[in-house]
Amino acid sequence: MKKIRVLLINLSKKSSFFRALLRKCVFIKNRLLYMLYYFKPVDEKRVLFESFMGRKYVDSPKAIYEYMIKNKEYKDYEFVWFFKNPDKYKFLEKNKNTKVYRYGSKEYYRLYATSKYWFTNSRVPDTILKKKEQIYVQCWHGTPLKRLGFDIEVKGGNAMNSIKDIRYKYEVDSKKYTYMVSPSKFCTEKFISAFNLKNVGKEDIIIEKGYPRNDFLINYKESDVKRIKKELGLPKDKKIILYAPTWRDNQHTSGVGYTYKTEVDFDYLRQKLGDEYIILFRAHYFVANSFDFAKYEGFVYNVSDYDDINELYIVGDILITDYSSVFFDYSILKRPMLFYMYDLDEYQHELRDFYFDIEELPGPIVKTEDELIKAIEKSKKFKYDKKYKAFNDKYTYLDDGKASKRVVEEIIKKD
Repeated sequence: MKKIRVLLINLSKKSSFFRALLRKCVFIKNRLLYMLYYFKPVDEKRVLFESFMGRKYVDSPKAIYEYMIKNKEYKDYEFVWFFKNPDKYKFLEKNKNTKVYRYGSKEYYRLYATSKYWFTNSRVPDTILKKKEQIYVQCWHGTPLKRLGFDIEVKGGNAMNSIKDIRYKYEVDSKKYTYMVSPSKFCTEKFISAFNLKNVGKEDIIIEKGYPRNDFLINYKESDVKRIKKELGLPKDKKIILYAPTWRDNQHTSGVGYTYKTEVDFDYLRQKLGDEYIILFRAHYFVANSFDFAKYEGFVYNVSDYDDINELYIVGDILITDYSSVFFDYSILKRPMLFYMYDLDEYQHELRDFYFDIEELPGPIVKTEDELIKAIEKSKKFKYDKKYKAFNDKYTYLDDGKASKRVVEEIIKKD
């Protein structure tokens, strides 16, 4: 048994070595490709967009893009989107001056090397170098509850990266930022520490103007709600629970990616709630495994592949989450929220820890399914109270439906 254990450890070490070697080779190949275009001139009126590293058409990059294409002031600008599955998003090319390309392609590197403005809500590859005259706008993708980057203090990092690796990646990217978008004073403080902005001389790059992505939550119409429900095939006579848990740093399968185990007994929930409710299940974009809800047809709808979570927010009568930042945005709607934290002790003390006392959350924290059922029933008498208002006054006070305009004007006109 001891010999087998030693053999497995040695294989693991070799596997890590070969994985690191492969990453290095890919890095060199892509850096060389990028350098082919690096010295070419920059197009002053070309704007690049990507969300979640090319996975979706969502978030603040989407909001900023849609603001710009509707504004005559930017009618002479060229707009470029990058996606891992570009064919799915070719409809964007119906918009004036818009092109869609594959994330990581030759055109990806050429256009990053020669475009004036970059808007993203996640990291750009380390292979990409920013020239002095280029503008990199980091929009990020949410107000954080769980600690990020340099603020993570628990041991071990996650399944893919050590604490050292995580901090290195955050700093490599943050050194490139020209601006970083923030929706609140709280977020500004956390971004400065999490991305090590002070130590890299970037403390003053924050644009504290609200989150462009949340403009939709202020400006949507009832026709949007009807359209989305029809598109998803949702019944008209049921209340809608949006269940959106986050990913776990320690749940990872080699060759697959981050996975998520649903710690919910959907049979029990259907028995207790099925007459009045349906559930929209939304996995985090990091989660690679698929979910089979076939046996719960008509009760559980898997909306993990639905691009824009904002559209799911507005059809949801109630949100259930855990440590995901979704609740900050959903709070703008002033609807009930529940926090199903079945693994709270492990998550807080072994994985991430939090930026503030969770007693501040504008909804009940539950740890068992029985508590969850009771909290859902109690939500029928929901009232927007002082605690909820205090939460919004601290975290979403700048989200008034005009953040995209303010952010764009700050960047383009200032330049």
